[in-house]
Amino acid sequence: MDTTGLLTELVTTSTVSGDPAPQRLTMNTVLSLLRARTPKLTVEGDTDGPHPWMLITNDASPETTRLMFACHVDTVPPGDLKHWQFDPFVADIEDGVLRGRGTSDMKAGLVAATAAVLNAIDDGVPVAFLLTSDEEIGSLGAQAARHAVADCSVGAVVVPEATGNRVHLGHRGALWVDVFTAGVAAHGSTPQRGESAIFKLVDVLARAKEELPLASDAFLGAETFNVGLIDGGSAPNIVPDAAHVVIDHRTVGDGRDLLAWWRDQPEVDRVDARIDLPGVRTTPDNNWISALPNPVAAEPVTYFTDASILAAAAPSAPIVVWGPGTPALMHAADESVSLAELDAAVAAYGAVTRAWPTVD
Repeated sequence: MDTTGLLTELVTTSTVSGDPAPQRLTMNTVLSLLRARTPKLTVEGDTDGPHPWMLITNDASPETTRLMFACHVDTVPPGDLKHWQFDPFVADIEDGVLRGRGTSDMKAGLVAATAAVLNAIDDGVPVAFLLTSDEEIGSLGAQAARHAVADCSVGAVVVPEATGNRVHLGHRGALWVDVFTAGVAAHGSTPQRGESAIFKLVDVLARAKEELPLASDAFLGAETFNVGLIDGGSAPNIVPDAAHVVIDHRTVGDGRDLLAWWRDQPEVDRVDARIDLPGVRTTPDNNWISALPNPVAAEPVTYFTDASILAAAAPSAPIVVWGPGTPALMHAADESVSLAELDAAVAAYGAVTRAWPTVD
């Protein structure tokens, strides 16, 4: 398989979260490549909906457990192009590095997984290949596919996110919270006649920095608080009667204490949970994990993945986050991936698929 050619094709297709058409096209590109090798594939999914997904399996006896590779096809937007040294969707190669949006997160992982699934099909290894959309905005494609994963007899899961090819056993959850404040409009020259929703929001955010009940966990680490989006007001000369912020919490618990804190603040008018994904922990005391060819990291990855959904859909399956790419380049300008790292992932995944029938 021409891994560099496939990665180039995938990166030149902009698959920013929220736009289903190019994500659907990418899924069909991968499916066509697999079907060119063998038509004996079962495909389940919804590629016409707002959050496309596809689950591809080969022939296997019903009692056989499958090795699953789970990949999202979407990327974050490139942001302000003035911060890039190159076009994020040209996918050029320089000094053995392929450059562009999505290379590390996670189209290199998608390519490596595709190669592994092709080899597994050739060798008769029972595999499942889950392709999801809109992971970057809350694992929406994985949520739509959850029932299919639950029915799939999954024995283990590889999520090929960028880890520098180190195996990681979990990550914190994600709680994105919309916080609204309400005020009373008035002329900007007489602010005493109104009540500023923005001032209320500023007050509660300042208090949050000191008082939020952020928990910690021995493995997952500390919970965090980030102001990701903020808006309010309609004109400079009007006292704003509404303001809004989106908070990104990375959680180690169920998030109830954090939600309760926001809802208890006197300035807050309304609080909505935009996404609420649990953390993921896989015990290292597992024969399959012990047999993996790459080292297992002691720490979790810092970001969330579709594993939050997959762990609930396949609760008995060990899940690892493990793939080519540099975590520091995820969501950053000048994103890239080493082609040598991609080749190493292809080789490692191939070893895992070949060993799959012999692992308890």
